[in-house]
Amino acid sequence: MRPPSGLRLLLGLLLVLLTAARLPQHDTAAPQAPEAASTAPGGLSPGARRAYAELLKLRVEPARALMQAELKRAPNSASTLLVADCIDFTELMILQDASRYAAVVAAQDRRLAALEKSAEAGPLREYARAEIRLHQAAAQVTYQHEIQGAWSLRQAYQQMQAVVKRYPDFLPARKTLGMCQFMIGSLPEGYHWFLKLLGLPGSVAGGVQNLRLAAQNTHDFQPEARIILALVQETYYKQGEETVRLVQQMAAQQPDNLLYSYLLLSLNKRLHRTDAALAAYRSRPTGPGYLSVPYLHHMAGDLLLYQGQYAASGRANHQFLQDYRGLHYRKDAAFKLYLAAWLSGDEQAAERYRQQIGQAGRTVVEEDAYAQRFFEDKTPLNRTLTRARLQIDGGYYRPALATLRGFSVSGLLRDRLEEPYRRARAYHGLGRLDSARLYYTRTIALSGGKAPYYFGPQSALQMGYLCQADGQLNMARLYFQKVLDSPKHEYKNSTDAKAKVALAALPAAKIR
Repeated sequence: MRPPSGLRLLLGLLLVLLTAARLPQHDTAAPQAPEAASTAPGGLSPGARRAYAELLKLRVEPARALMQAELKRAPNSASTLLVADCIDFTELMILQDASRYAAVVAAQDRRLAALEKSAEAGPLREYARAEIRLHQAAAQVTYQHEIQGAWSLRQAYQQMQAVVKRYPDFLPARKTLGMCQFMIGSLPEGYHWFLKLLGLPGSVAGGVQNLRLAAQNTHDFQPEARIILALVQETYYKQGEETVRLVQQMAAQQPDNLLYSYLLLSLNKRLHRTDAALAAYRSRPTGPGYLSVPYLHHMAGDLLLYQGQYAASGRANHQFLQDYRGLHYRKDAAFKLYLAAWLSGDEQAAERYRQQIGQAGRTVVEEDAYAQRFFEDKTPLNRTLTRARLQIDGGYYRPALATLRGFSVSGLLRDRLEEPYRRARAYHGLGRLDSARLYYTRTIALSGGKAPYYFGPQSALQMGYLCQADGQLNMARLYFQKVLDSPKHEYKNSTDAKAKVALAALPAAKIR
């Protein structure tokens, strides 16, 4: 028996935030006070704090070396056990090396047993128990132990609730609880029965409130809370500019931090700023001590594809596949290799990569599911629409509109839906909102609410955002509901989650 895919999505989102959004304890925007000689109540020890700061630069071996003194000095303290687990967990999640899984989970069990027996006073012990259990839940789901992962998530969530109840002023617990509340609360209604069965109540508003408390007040983990809140606001509330400014500031002040470079690359890519994203990739810190992050090469492969640098894109994705040990994003990488070969006219290589899609990896993440659908569908892509899509994804809106002028009307429903959708996205990117609305509504009308493609639901989502920005709240509500009512498509989980969060942010409809 396997839990619904929504739970796997939830835990996947949690682990992304846990592994990609942890930041050093010191807020680099402010002067740092001299390090205290002893541990503040509920805080990390000075030695553990130094190790954690190295870890959050993704310098795993230096972090582990710094922890040796802590392991000798206080092997069973909550501070030592928590940071030691963060090191193992981060390495496991980023490397995606299945051979490490059993040892990491066994070490987590030993740490949890030590914390259970510990007489250490204060909130850090209980917080460490819940945080390590949450790490374990994410690891279990990632490595296909979903039943154990669901149970571990339940334990972690309830333990974190108990920490907040007992220590309401201990803000690190509000950071993690808020993240969990938000992610669970944003899941579509169809998954609520299962989450209720597990005893996992979610709340978008409650989650944001807890994250804000943790982000706006000083504590060991405040920068982490600030980034998690900023990522939530960028993804679900369209506040990308504020998030990029925050990460740019941190990256400029700590240029040796690979995590900041990763976040800067990822955020600029999502905001369709290809040149800035590639600059972050090329200026990232490298050298001894840094953890290998193969996914950086996969993102670079996308960016180069947007620019039409097909050979360079292929090299980046080959580097990703060579270095990466996990199962996720392999189908997506093969699909991008297919696109690079196909668009450059190498039909033989393109067919080889198309076959590779069906042979590699899993379909848990939406990008892999999209690639697998392309492989199984066997309907050839439209070359003009594909070029335009890549240009739009890269933020090259005017070239995309020029490309679309070469589109010939197709009999395929997919192509007839994609053409106005791509025009809408290009005009939207250029700020020509009247034209964007025209083509979004045309896409919605053509899809009829029944087409099994993402173009209609995505158009409805964007129209909802536009109406919301214009103060047309009833129209926004109707469009967001259209998203939720749409049939299954490749990106339904993430699109529905965004629509649900947007609906929750709207004031209640007035009854006349």
